[in-house]
Amino acid sequence: MLRYGVLVGCMCLLAGCSRYAAPDTHEADVKAIKDVEAAWVKDAATKDVERFLAYYSDDGVVLLPNAPPISGKDNIRAALKPMMADPNFALTFSSSRVEAARSGDLAYSQGSYSMTMTDPKTHMPMTERGKYIMVFKKQADGSWKTVEDMISSDMPG
Repeated sequence: MLRYGVLVGCMCLLAGCSRYAAPDTHEADVKAIKDVEAAWVKDAATKDVERFLAYYSDDGVVLLPNAPPISGKDNIRAALKPMMADPNFALTFSSSRVEAARSGDLAYSQGSYSMTMTDPKTHMPMTERGKYIMVFKKQADGSWKTVEDMISSDMPG
């Protein structure tokens, strides 16, 4: 009887020390981010602020050139409304690199964008090109939302 007690105790000790290996979701996470970006570009073409805004987390931050950070969905919405109301507004972007943390909860994408808007001085369409980095966080429901979005224009000063 003592031998069984020692055996059960050793098995419990080994079970407690064993490490559960989480499944590797790296490739699926990278694909999910690419899919999110592709859907986002399609939704940007609709000029629907709420559809565009849905890709940000509630505490998301947008970093635009020569402007203070725009934090939270309400502030991002306020910044997007006039931009997306512009009849010349058009936005496309495409990642050249997507990386996902092995932890499965963070990822980032890096790529280039093209955005057309009405030039406030000339009232003519103006296209800006540049690069971006977005940081995504996996949400409790398994979706990916942008928590940081930063663009850097390639246009001169």
